[in-house]
Amino acid sequence: MTTRQITFVKKILADGRPCAKCGDVEQRLTAGDHWHAIDRVAIADERDPNSPGMQLAATHGVDRAPFFVVETGSKTVVYTVFLKFVKEVLGHSNDAVDAQLLLASHPDLDHI
Repeated sequence: MTTRQITFVKKILADGRPCAKCGDVEQRLTAGDHWHAIDRVAIADERDPNSPGMQLAATHGVDRAPFFVVETGSKTVVYTVFLKFVKEVLGHSNDAVDAQLLLASHPDLDHI
């Protein structure tokens, strides 16, 4: 069996405040009881380009947070959309998640 490592990268803004979207994702991780799947949290501190999260962002060409780095054996996949991460990595899906993922993937669509 191949080992999987999941890193959650969240951002600290240049003024020292935590990223609001990162806080939202943390709440969703808690509400969905998903924290058990997270192996590591890395902070991307805008004040420190050498912080672990900033280094991961540079390595993977990511320019926004939060994001997830999923390493399985020699394969690495980066997820910048929380719902896609939940569906594809954690295997949690239902009609509401699928609809939210569709809307998130197509900003030209809107709720009816």
